[in-house]
Amino acid sequence: METIQQLMQQSAGVGAGIALGSAVGFSLRKRAGKSTGLLADSVFVTSAVCGMVAMAVMMLITYFGA
Repeated sequence: METIQQLMQQSAGVGAGIALGSAVGFSLRKRAGKSTGLLADSVFVTSAVCGMVAMAVMMLITYFGA
């Protein structure tokens, strides 16, 4: 059984990549005037949450070995 720290280290790249990519996408979207759907009307908060969710999903996939 792997520890949570090992799972986090293995999945950190996925979380960082999704957070960075969604930050770029959401900032372009907000600049175009479409700010609906952003959490707390913030690009940073929304992209951080997307990154955390992606990291959690990757941790589950790694843990169950699928």
